[in-house]
Amino acid sequence: MRENVLERSARLGNDERARRFCINMKQDYAYKKTYAEIRAREFVKMCDEHGKNYHVSVGGLDSITLLFFLRSIGIDAPAVSCSFLEDKSIQEIHKQIGVERISPCLRDDGKPWTKPEILREVGFPVLSKEIAGKIDILQHPTEKNKTVRHAIITGETGSYGGNRKDTRMKLAEKWLHLFGGYENENENVNYSKPNFMVSDKCCYYLKEKPCEDWAKEHNSVPFLGLMASEGGRRAKMLKLNGCNYWGSRTQRSCPFAIFSRQDLLQLALDLNVPVPAIYGTIERGPDGVLYTTKAKRTGCSMCGFGIQLEKRPHRFDLLRERNPKEWDFYMNHVCTDENGQEYGWGRVLDYIGVPWRDEPPMEACKALSFFDDESEE
Repeated sequence: MRENVLERSARLGNDERARRFCINMKQDYAYKKTYAEIRAREFVKMCDEHGKNYHVSVGGLDSITLLFFLRSIGIDAPAVSCSFLEDKSIQEIHKQIGVERISPCLRDDGKPWTKPEILREVGFPVLSKEIAGKIDILQHPTEKNKTVRHAIITGETGSYGGNRKDTRMKLAEKWLHLFGGYENENENVNYSKPNFMVSDKCCYYLKEKPCEDWAKEHNSVPFLGLMASEGGRRAKMLKLNGCNYWGSRTQRSCPFAIFSRQDLLQLALDLNVPVPAIYGTIERGPDGVLYTTKAKRTGCSMCGFGIQLEKRPHRFDLLRERNPKEWDFYMNHVCTDENGQEYGWGRVLDYIGVPWRDEPPMEACKALSFFDDESEE
């Protein structure tokens, strides 16, 4: 008989794994730095034993710092990136430090995927990866995902999920009211449906798939700059699987998994890591806490994960200040609906209650956090 998720979790000792991981997250900076070096060298040994090469997948400040850290301990891994997704200031740093640019993967028609085409054909990446993934399932019902759709609406799982109730599979009520209408007839509810598509697959087509293809071609596995302190899916994955994971399909190393934001910024200072202009500079506040004077974390200019959590001026306000033409395109013209009306992120933000039409005073800008919190709330 097939074991359910609770039985599998108990067999693998997931609770104990997560407990030990959280203990390591509470250690001091010196401990974490040494721990990261041990895990990185351990991963290189694993690669050698399995006849694999290794590389660093580089994006923003976190992974740039990882590249410098690995070089500082004598691990000379090639660096690759889908740089076209990044801010221009990040792309400039990539060129300076020798990061290889990976092209986007191709569509069925042989043309490369672009950010506008993702929004038009796949959907808008909004709220969080986890929430967007659930909405995507609701928008694409099949017989196979019937049980999952029920769990998203009610929180009740099937036998594989341990026949539980009130699980975190259920969308938060405020998002159910806006996006749960696809199941009104099946679940006898009265929720709304948006007039746009939602998806969590943008990163797959624009970043993950191209990097996977490059890795296969070069028989290589990645070092990633992920930290559990970022929350969301990352935290769950890292707490269960640890810094290094070597499975039958996936192999990767996240030496910074137990780092806090403070640890990362301190290491960036220690290693004289070049900080892209979009982050501003790394400073220390009166309370001794390190921070970046502009963005805390960055992402693709058309990504909306976490936008509902940001104070104004939010990321789209900053895009308006930085590039008004790009802002207008993504907010108002990137898509066309069945009635021939052009629309974009403006329609999405209006629907979820995020203001964007007026121009907030830019001097009010503080250190922004892109995608920091991917919680259900």
